[in-house]
Amino acid sequence: MNCPTASRRMTRRRQLEIAIALLGALLALAIAARAQDARATLTLDQAIQQALQHNRLIKNEELEAAKFVDYVEIARTRRLPEFEFDALALQPFTGVDFRFNRGVLGAIPGVGPFPLQDTRVGTGHQPFTLLTARVSQPLTQLRRINLGIQLQQVNQELAVNKLEAQRRAVANQVKRAYYAMLQTQSALAAIQETLKLHRELDRVVGEYVVQKVVLAADSLDVKARLANDEYEAVKLQNALAAQQEQLNLLLGRDLRTQFNVVNVTDNVLYELSLDAAQNRALSDRSEVRAARLQQRQAELQRRLRKAERLPDVSLTLGYFAPIGVGVLPRQVFGAGVSVKWEPFDWGRKRRELAVAEKNIAQAGNALREAEAQVLLDVNTRFRKLEEARALLHVVQIAQQAAQEKLRVASNKFKQEAALLKDVLQTQAAVADANYQYQQALLALLAARADFEKALGE
Repeated sequence: MNCPTASRRMTRRRQLEIAIALLGALLALAIAARAQDARATLTLDQAIQQALQHNRLIKNEELEAAKFVDYVEIARTRRLPEFEFDALALQPFTGVDFRFNRGVLGAIPGVGPFPLQDTRVGTGHQPFTLLTARVSQPLTQLRRINLGIQLQQVNQELAVNKLEAQRRAVANQVKRAYYAMLQTQSALAAIQETLKLHRELDRVVGEYVVQKVVLAADSLDVKARLANDEYEAVKLQNALAAQQEQLNLLLGRDLRTQFNVVNVTDNVLYELSLDAAQNRALSDRSEVRAARLQQRQAELQRRLRKAERLPDVSLTLGYFAPIGVGVLPRQVFGAGVSVKWEPFDWGRKRRELAVAEKNIAQAGNALREAEAQVLLDVNTRFRKLEEARALLHVVQIAQQAAQEKLRVASNKFKQEAALLKDVLQTQAAVADANYQYQQALLALLAARADFEKALGE
């Protein structure tokens, strides 16, 4: 009589266990989905934009370029009047005396020489103050000042050009790091697929061992290959984590930030002829622009050396006031012209001008060398990109052939029409084909990034 009751209890308990298991599975799926959502997806364009905004090396170059804006404004202030104010408060330890000999000031009719006798006038030890104020407006110096402003503007353009070069370098590094993550991510997906095949093969071989169709040594061989694949998967996961940290460093954010990368689907080969690529590089590459700016800089320095031969002429307004000295005028105010000129410099200016001429010749040679180096770089990157694309096509076909051979060999093995050795050899060939494909893909993506950098993009 208790059997039906016990059976019902067992059924209810079984249903409860199944319900708890299902609830646990749903909870695990929810946690996994939430963890997947926590890893934000990062596209290549987003990575480049974040690097350009937050990379610390770029920020330093931006600050450097901003400093040259201030340098230009500082140079422009030299064209404005210069104000000087001096004050000297003095407590003399010895008397300040003025001596006037008899008749030194002339003669007074009916009186005679003035002063009538030697006279000494002094302030004793009384403290006094001397105030001097002057306003000078440069005249002939304006030419040299304007050349100096132009020189600072060229320096500013050089700083901006250096900033652009740093941005391009960081963008290239981001692309390479992103492509490396894609390569590792793809390799990890490939090894996981291989793991699935080896696990299935391990299961089938295990059944054949029980049936005594194959030897136990064959099963151990499959298990060894499976363990090796698991080891390779761990290595790829660690490499992916290190590459993620490197990319976070380039983006200027916390190294612990988790994210996923997505495949780049656009064309990996620019639809450009070699001539068009060369012309674009000559106009956009920062090295060529820097060489041209340095040539202009050398020319401005030569003109500046020539301008230094002119005398310095300034229009000056002055004010002088001695306080506490009774024998001097209370204040003096006047206007005049001040001239400063060095007529004999022992050939120094001539030598400086000769050095400036040599600098111009050097800048011209540097410009031509930069253009030649840019053309050489573009030609090399263009050819490597073509080679990488052709190689990818070759290994892609080889990969497809290896996968088809593995499929055929696996089916034959399940039907006992092929040896286990043949299946393992075919799997090894597939693994090698996958590895060659990943390497070719990485080479192609790296060649694309280098070609973009060579174009100055």
